[in-house]
Amino acid sequence: MLISKPTKSTKKMANTSVVKSISISYPPLDSLKGTAFLSQNRQFQWTNTGNVIYPIIPAYAATLLQSKGIKVFWDDAIAQKLTFDQWLARILKNKPDLVIIETKTPVVKQHWEIIKKLKKESLKIENWKLKIVLIGDHVTALPNESIKNSPVDYILIGGDYDFLLNELITEINSGHPPKNKIFKLKKPHKLDELPIIDRELTQWQLYAYNNTNYKYKPGSYIMSGRDCWWGKCTFCSWTTLFPGKCFRCFSVKHTIDEIENLVNNFGVKEIFDDSGTLPIGKWLHDLCQEIINRGLNKKVTFGCNMRFGALTQKEYFLMKKAGFRFILYGLESANQETLNFINKNETTNLALKTLKMAKIATLEPHVTVMIGYPHETLSQATKTLNLARKIFRNNLADSLQATILIPYPGTPLFEYCQKNNLLLSQNWDDYDMRQPIIKSPISPQKELELVQNLFKGILTPKFLIKKITSIRSFADIQHLFNYALKYLQKLKDFS
Repeated sequence: MLISKPTKSTKKMANTSVVKSISISYPPLDSLKGTAFLSQNRQFQWTNTGNVIYPIIPAYAATLLQSKGIKVFWDDAIAQKLTFDQWLARILKNKPDLVIIETKTPVVKQHWEIIKKLKKESLKIENWKLKIVLIGDHVTALPNESIKNSPVDYILIGGDYDFLLNELITEINSGHPPKNKIFKLKKPHKLDELPIIDRELTQWQLYAYNNTNYKYKPGSYIMSGRDCWWGKCTFCSWTTLFPGKCFRCFSVKHTIDEIENLVNNFGVKEIFDDSGTLPIGKWLHDLCQEIINRGLNKKVTFGCNMRFGALTQKEYFLMKKAGFRFILYGLESANQETLNFINKNETTNLALKTLKMAKIATLEPHVTVMIGYPHETLSQATKTLNLARKIFRNNLADSLQATILIPYPGTPLFEYCQKNNLLLSQNWDDYDMRQPIIKSPISPQKELELVQNLFKGILTPKFLIKKITSIRSFADIQHLFNYALKYLQKLKDFS
């Protein structure tokens, strides 16, 4: 028998840990402030509402890697409401070769400690060479910080975690693992290269009910574009991952296949498209027409993010015919100076005109506003909140949301605040929207009070009467009750 000598390549493989199994993990994060509202979220919050969002891009990663023969463990202990000890015991039992953790600014320090503990525990188990990967906008902006403060093995730069993980594992398994802990895509990819998400693998039902974006349940998420075709708002943390100049979307066919899978195989009643802004123009027209042609508009309802001034009245009517219900808009401020400062490229007049068009089409708009801008006075912040109230009273929006402006690392806003000595804190724990981070003419206590007062002012007798008279089904009753409960819980978020 001839025995061939080992080549340099096979020697290299023998000395390298091969990745056969991975865990896409959201470890429990302890806080008296509430539950971590982390996955698929552009702004982190500790929340008392219990809301959860289906993490789309990690779900694509899980599906893609499983199709390549990698064993995938979907490990969202936050959605499953596990304790840290329960989560840790489960990870130690499964012994994945690679653990992937998504992090954001307010919890990155907790994740460093979790990585240290997990690494320490893994060393006690024979023949387990655990590697840990961090993903997210914070580590994309500041990768070396996490390398310095934790024994993390790799940090993925950018938002295409699905393609990034596939390339990383391919390189590791080829016997030529990356020498640099900071890993970037070698080339851009077309989104249609991705398979339809395996919803069972990624435990879609964990996220199907406790989300105020759904009136009809079970609901689920898709994401037709990455991320926003405008992509220039200076405060948005996802511009770090997906600058507007890099915007791309799935084909209409791929999106329709995703929708049909959810409707026909899982009985989903409402779908929210979490693209930063839904693709428009011919893409949107073709999508709506195909939904109608296939009769999907009679089976499922849709929601999406949209910019003011992006669509015509005719297009809003088409969206309504195709089954769209819920449209989320970022108003952000009533002051043109502020809108220019954050590069929204919109006006309040355009916002009001758009909201009227959406309501004429009998859609249900949701409007978000923020306070805490470095230049805004109390009268300017009050102007924003008063406009939000007026929009709500005049039935131009069905729901509102107010938050405190947070300058996330990697955004132009953070760079501006850092350069101009406007940061009240650089302790990342403080960047959780429970307190102002930017110096402004308004005191931190007053900013919190303003946000609380908006939520308190929503549930007026006039609003409740209007909503009660609009009830047409049991689903409407459930949705109204759920919204009222969530608004009350929001008061605790900003206490």
